[in-house]
Amino acid sequence: MAAITAAAVKELRERTGLPMMKCKQALTASGGDQEKAIEQLREEGAKTMATKAAERSTAFGRFGIHAGVDQPAGAIVELNCESAPVAGHEEFVQLANDLAQALATSDGVSSTEELLALKSPSKPELTLKQQLDELYGRMREVFKVGRFQRYEGGTGGYSHNSGTISGVLVQVKGGTDEAAKDVAMHVAAMKPAVLKKEDIPSDEFDKEREILSKAARNEGKPDNIIEKMVEGRMRQFYAERALMEQPFVKDDKQSVGKYAKAAGMEVLSFVHWDLADNAPAEGEG
Repeated sequence: MAAITAAAVKELRERTGLPMMKCKQALTASGGDQEKAIEQLREEGAKTMATKAAERSTAFGRFGIHAGVDQPAGAIVELNCESAPVAGHEEFVQLANDLAQALATSDGVSSTEELLALKSPSKPELTLKQQLDELYGRMREVFKVGRFQRYEGGTGGYSHNSGTISGVLVQVKGGTDEAAKDVAMHVAAMKPAVLKKEDIPSDEFDKEREILSKAARNEGKPDNIIEKMVEGRMRQFYAERALMEQPFVKDDKQSVGKYAKAAGMEVLSFVHWDLADNAPAEGEG
């Protein structure tokens, strides 16, 4: 077997970002074949990450988003890692966005494995799994793909990456990218539980109405006044829970529903996730 040259090791180092010694070992094992060495390094990295995944916490990360009102579909993908510096690294950010773009432009997937099997938008010679494995090889942190959602048709998205890490994807019909993003930003700030007041579970609605009615009776109000008081107070309840009823954060003199209507946009559904949140808000029309 021919000797492994320093130039060959340097080339592999530049292609993978891995330590020189590891590159030399891989080239030696592959008989000097660069492609075989790269594949071997990917496989080794994947095995190592799988072993470490059960031992390490992935409490950091970000949400990749691909959105646009004129796009055939939009998507949001949660990507977790072990530390804040890695979560902000440009290659990690690229991977998160590649995951979202690949999902949006696919026919849809039902599992993480199917998502990772898609081609990477920024590195079409690789699958997303290979891209993830290569990045692990350089950063030596465990990465995990978490929740993901794909919406058909136009979407608006917003990712907040300072303090609380959150991501929002809003499914819309009509409107502009700016208007759709505005609604997504509102969702991130105000955390509505449902899309419309009609989506509030009936047991929650009945319980709130009963509480308000009892409080009004305790004030000694007559029945005809009680009904009006309850209706007025229920509007506040709707505004706390339902996106379309909430005062718009950029102009609290109008509701989100009125803002969307003025922008020529219908909001169909939304998903709002906070990192490591096990009870995400999701609203559908």
